[in-house]
Amino acid sequence: MKGLFCRLLVALIFFSFLLNSCSEKQDFDQFEDLSITPTLASGIFYLESDEATINAAGNVGVFYAQTVNFDAFNEEFVAERLLEGTIHYELENTTSKRLGITIEFLDEDGNVLDVESFTVEPNMPEVFTRDVFYGPGGKSIDILVTTSSLRISGGNLSDSTSVSSTSDPKVKLSSGAEFLFRLK
Repeated sequence: MKGLFCRLLVALIFFSFLLNSCSEKQDFDQFEDLSITPTLASGIFYLESDEATINAAGNVGVFYAQTVNFDAFNEEFVAERLLEGTIHYELENTTSKRLGITIEFLDEDGNVLDVESFTVEPNMPEVFTRDVFYGPGGKSIDILVTTSSLRISGGNLSDSTSVSSTSDPKVKLSSGAEFLFRLK
């Protein structure tokens, strides 16, 4: 009987140590300290035009004009949580043309909020890149939040007869963006 009592006592003491050593007081206030800031990356638009189309527009003519919808931040929940953003532009020109390309950021009433302009030299040997920052240390974040559409135009700043010696000469402009949000 004494042996059974000792074994039971040892098991009880062991179980007590096990419970105390493997548990910690739970802190349910950790959620209040939680900070969630995901980065979202996305393409915005892509423009491509061949030299024949640019020549057809004539001397100092517009060869591309389009307004595209940009309601990325039309939901209040999203707009209020946008911390910063970067728009990345990549431009390549293998045509014999000097070009002017403009991107206008428009609000829902068509008012211009911001403009990005590019003067593109002919036969560029490399891809030209530009990053535009919005938020702390950059342009106002309100530009992105209130933008409803983008008006993109491309104009020929050269003659309308020359032709590049490159096979399949084109101008290409692509843009992408990264946005940082605070969800909590």
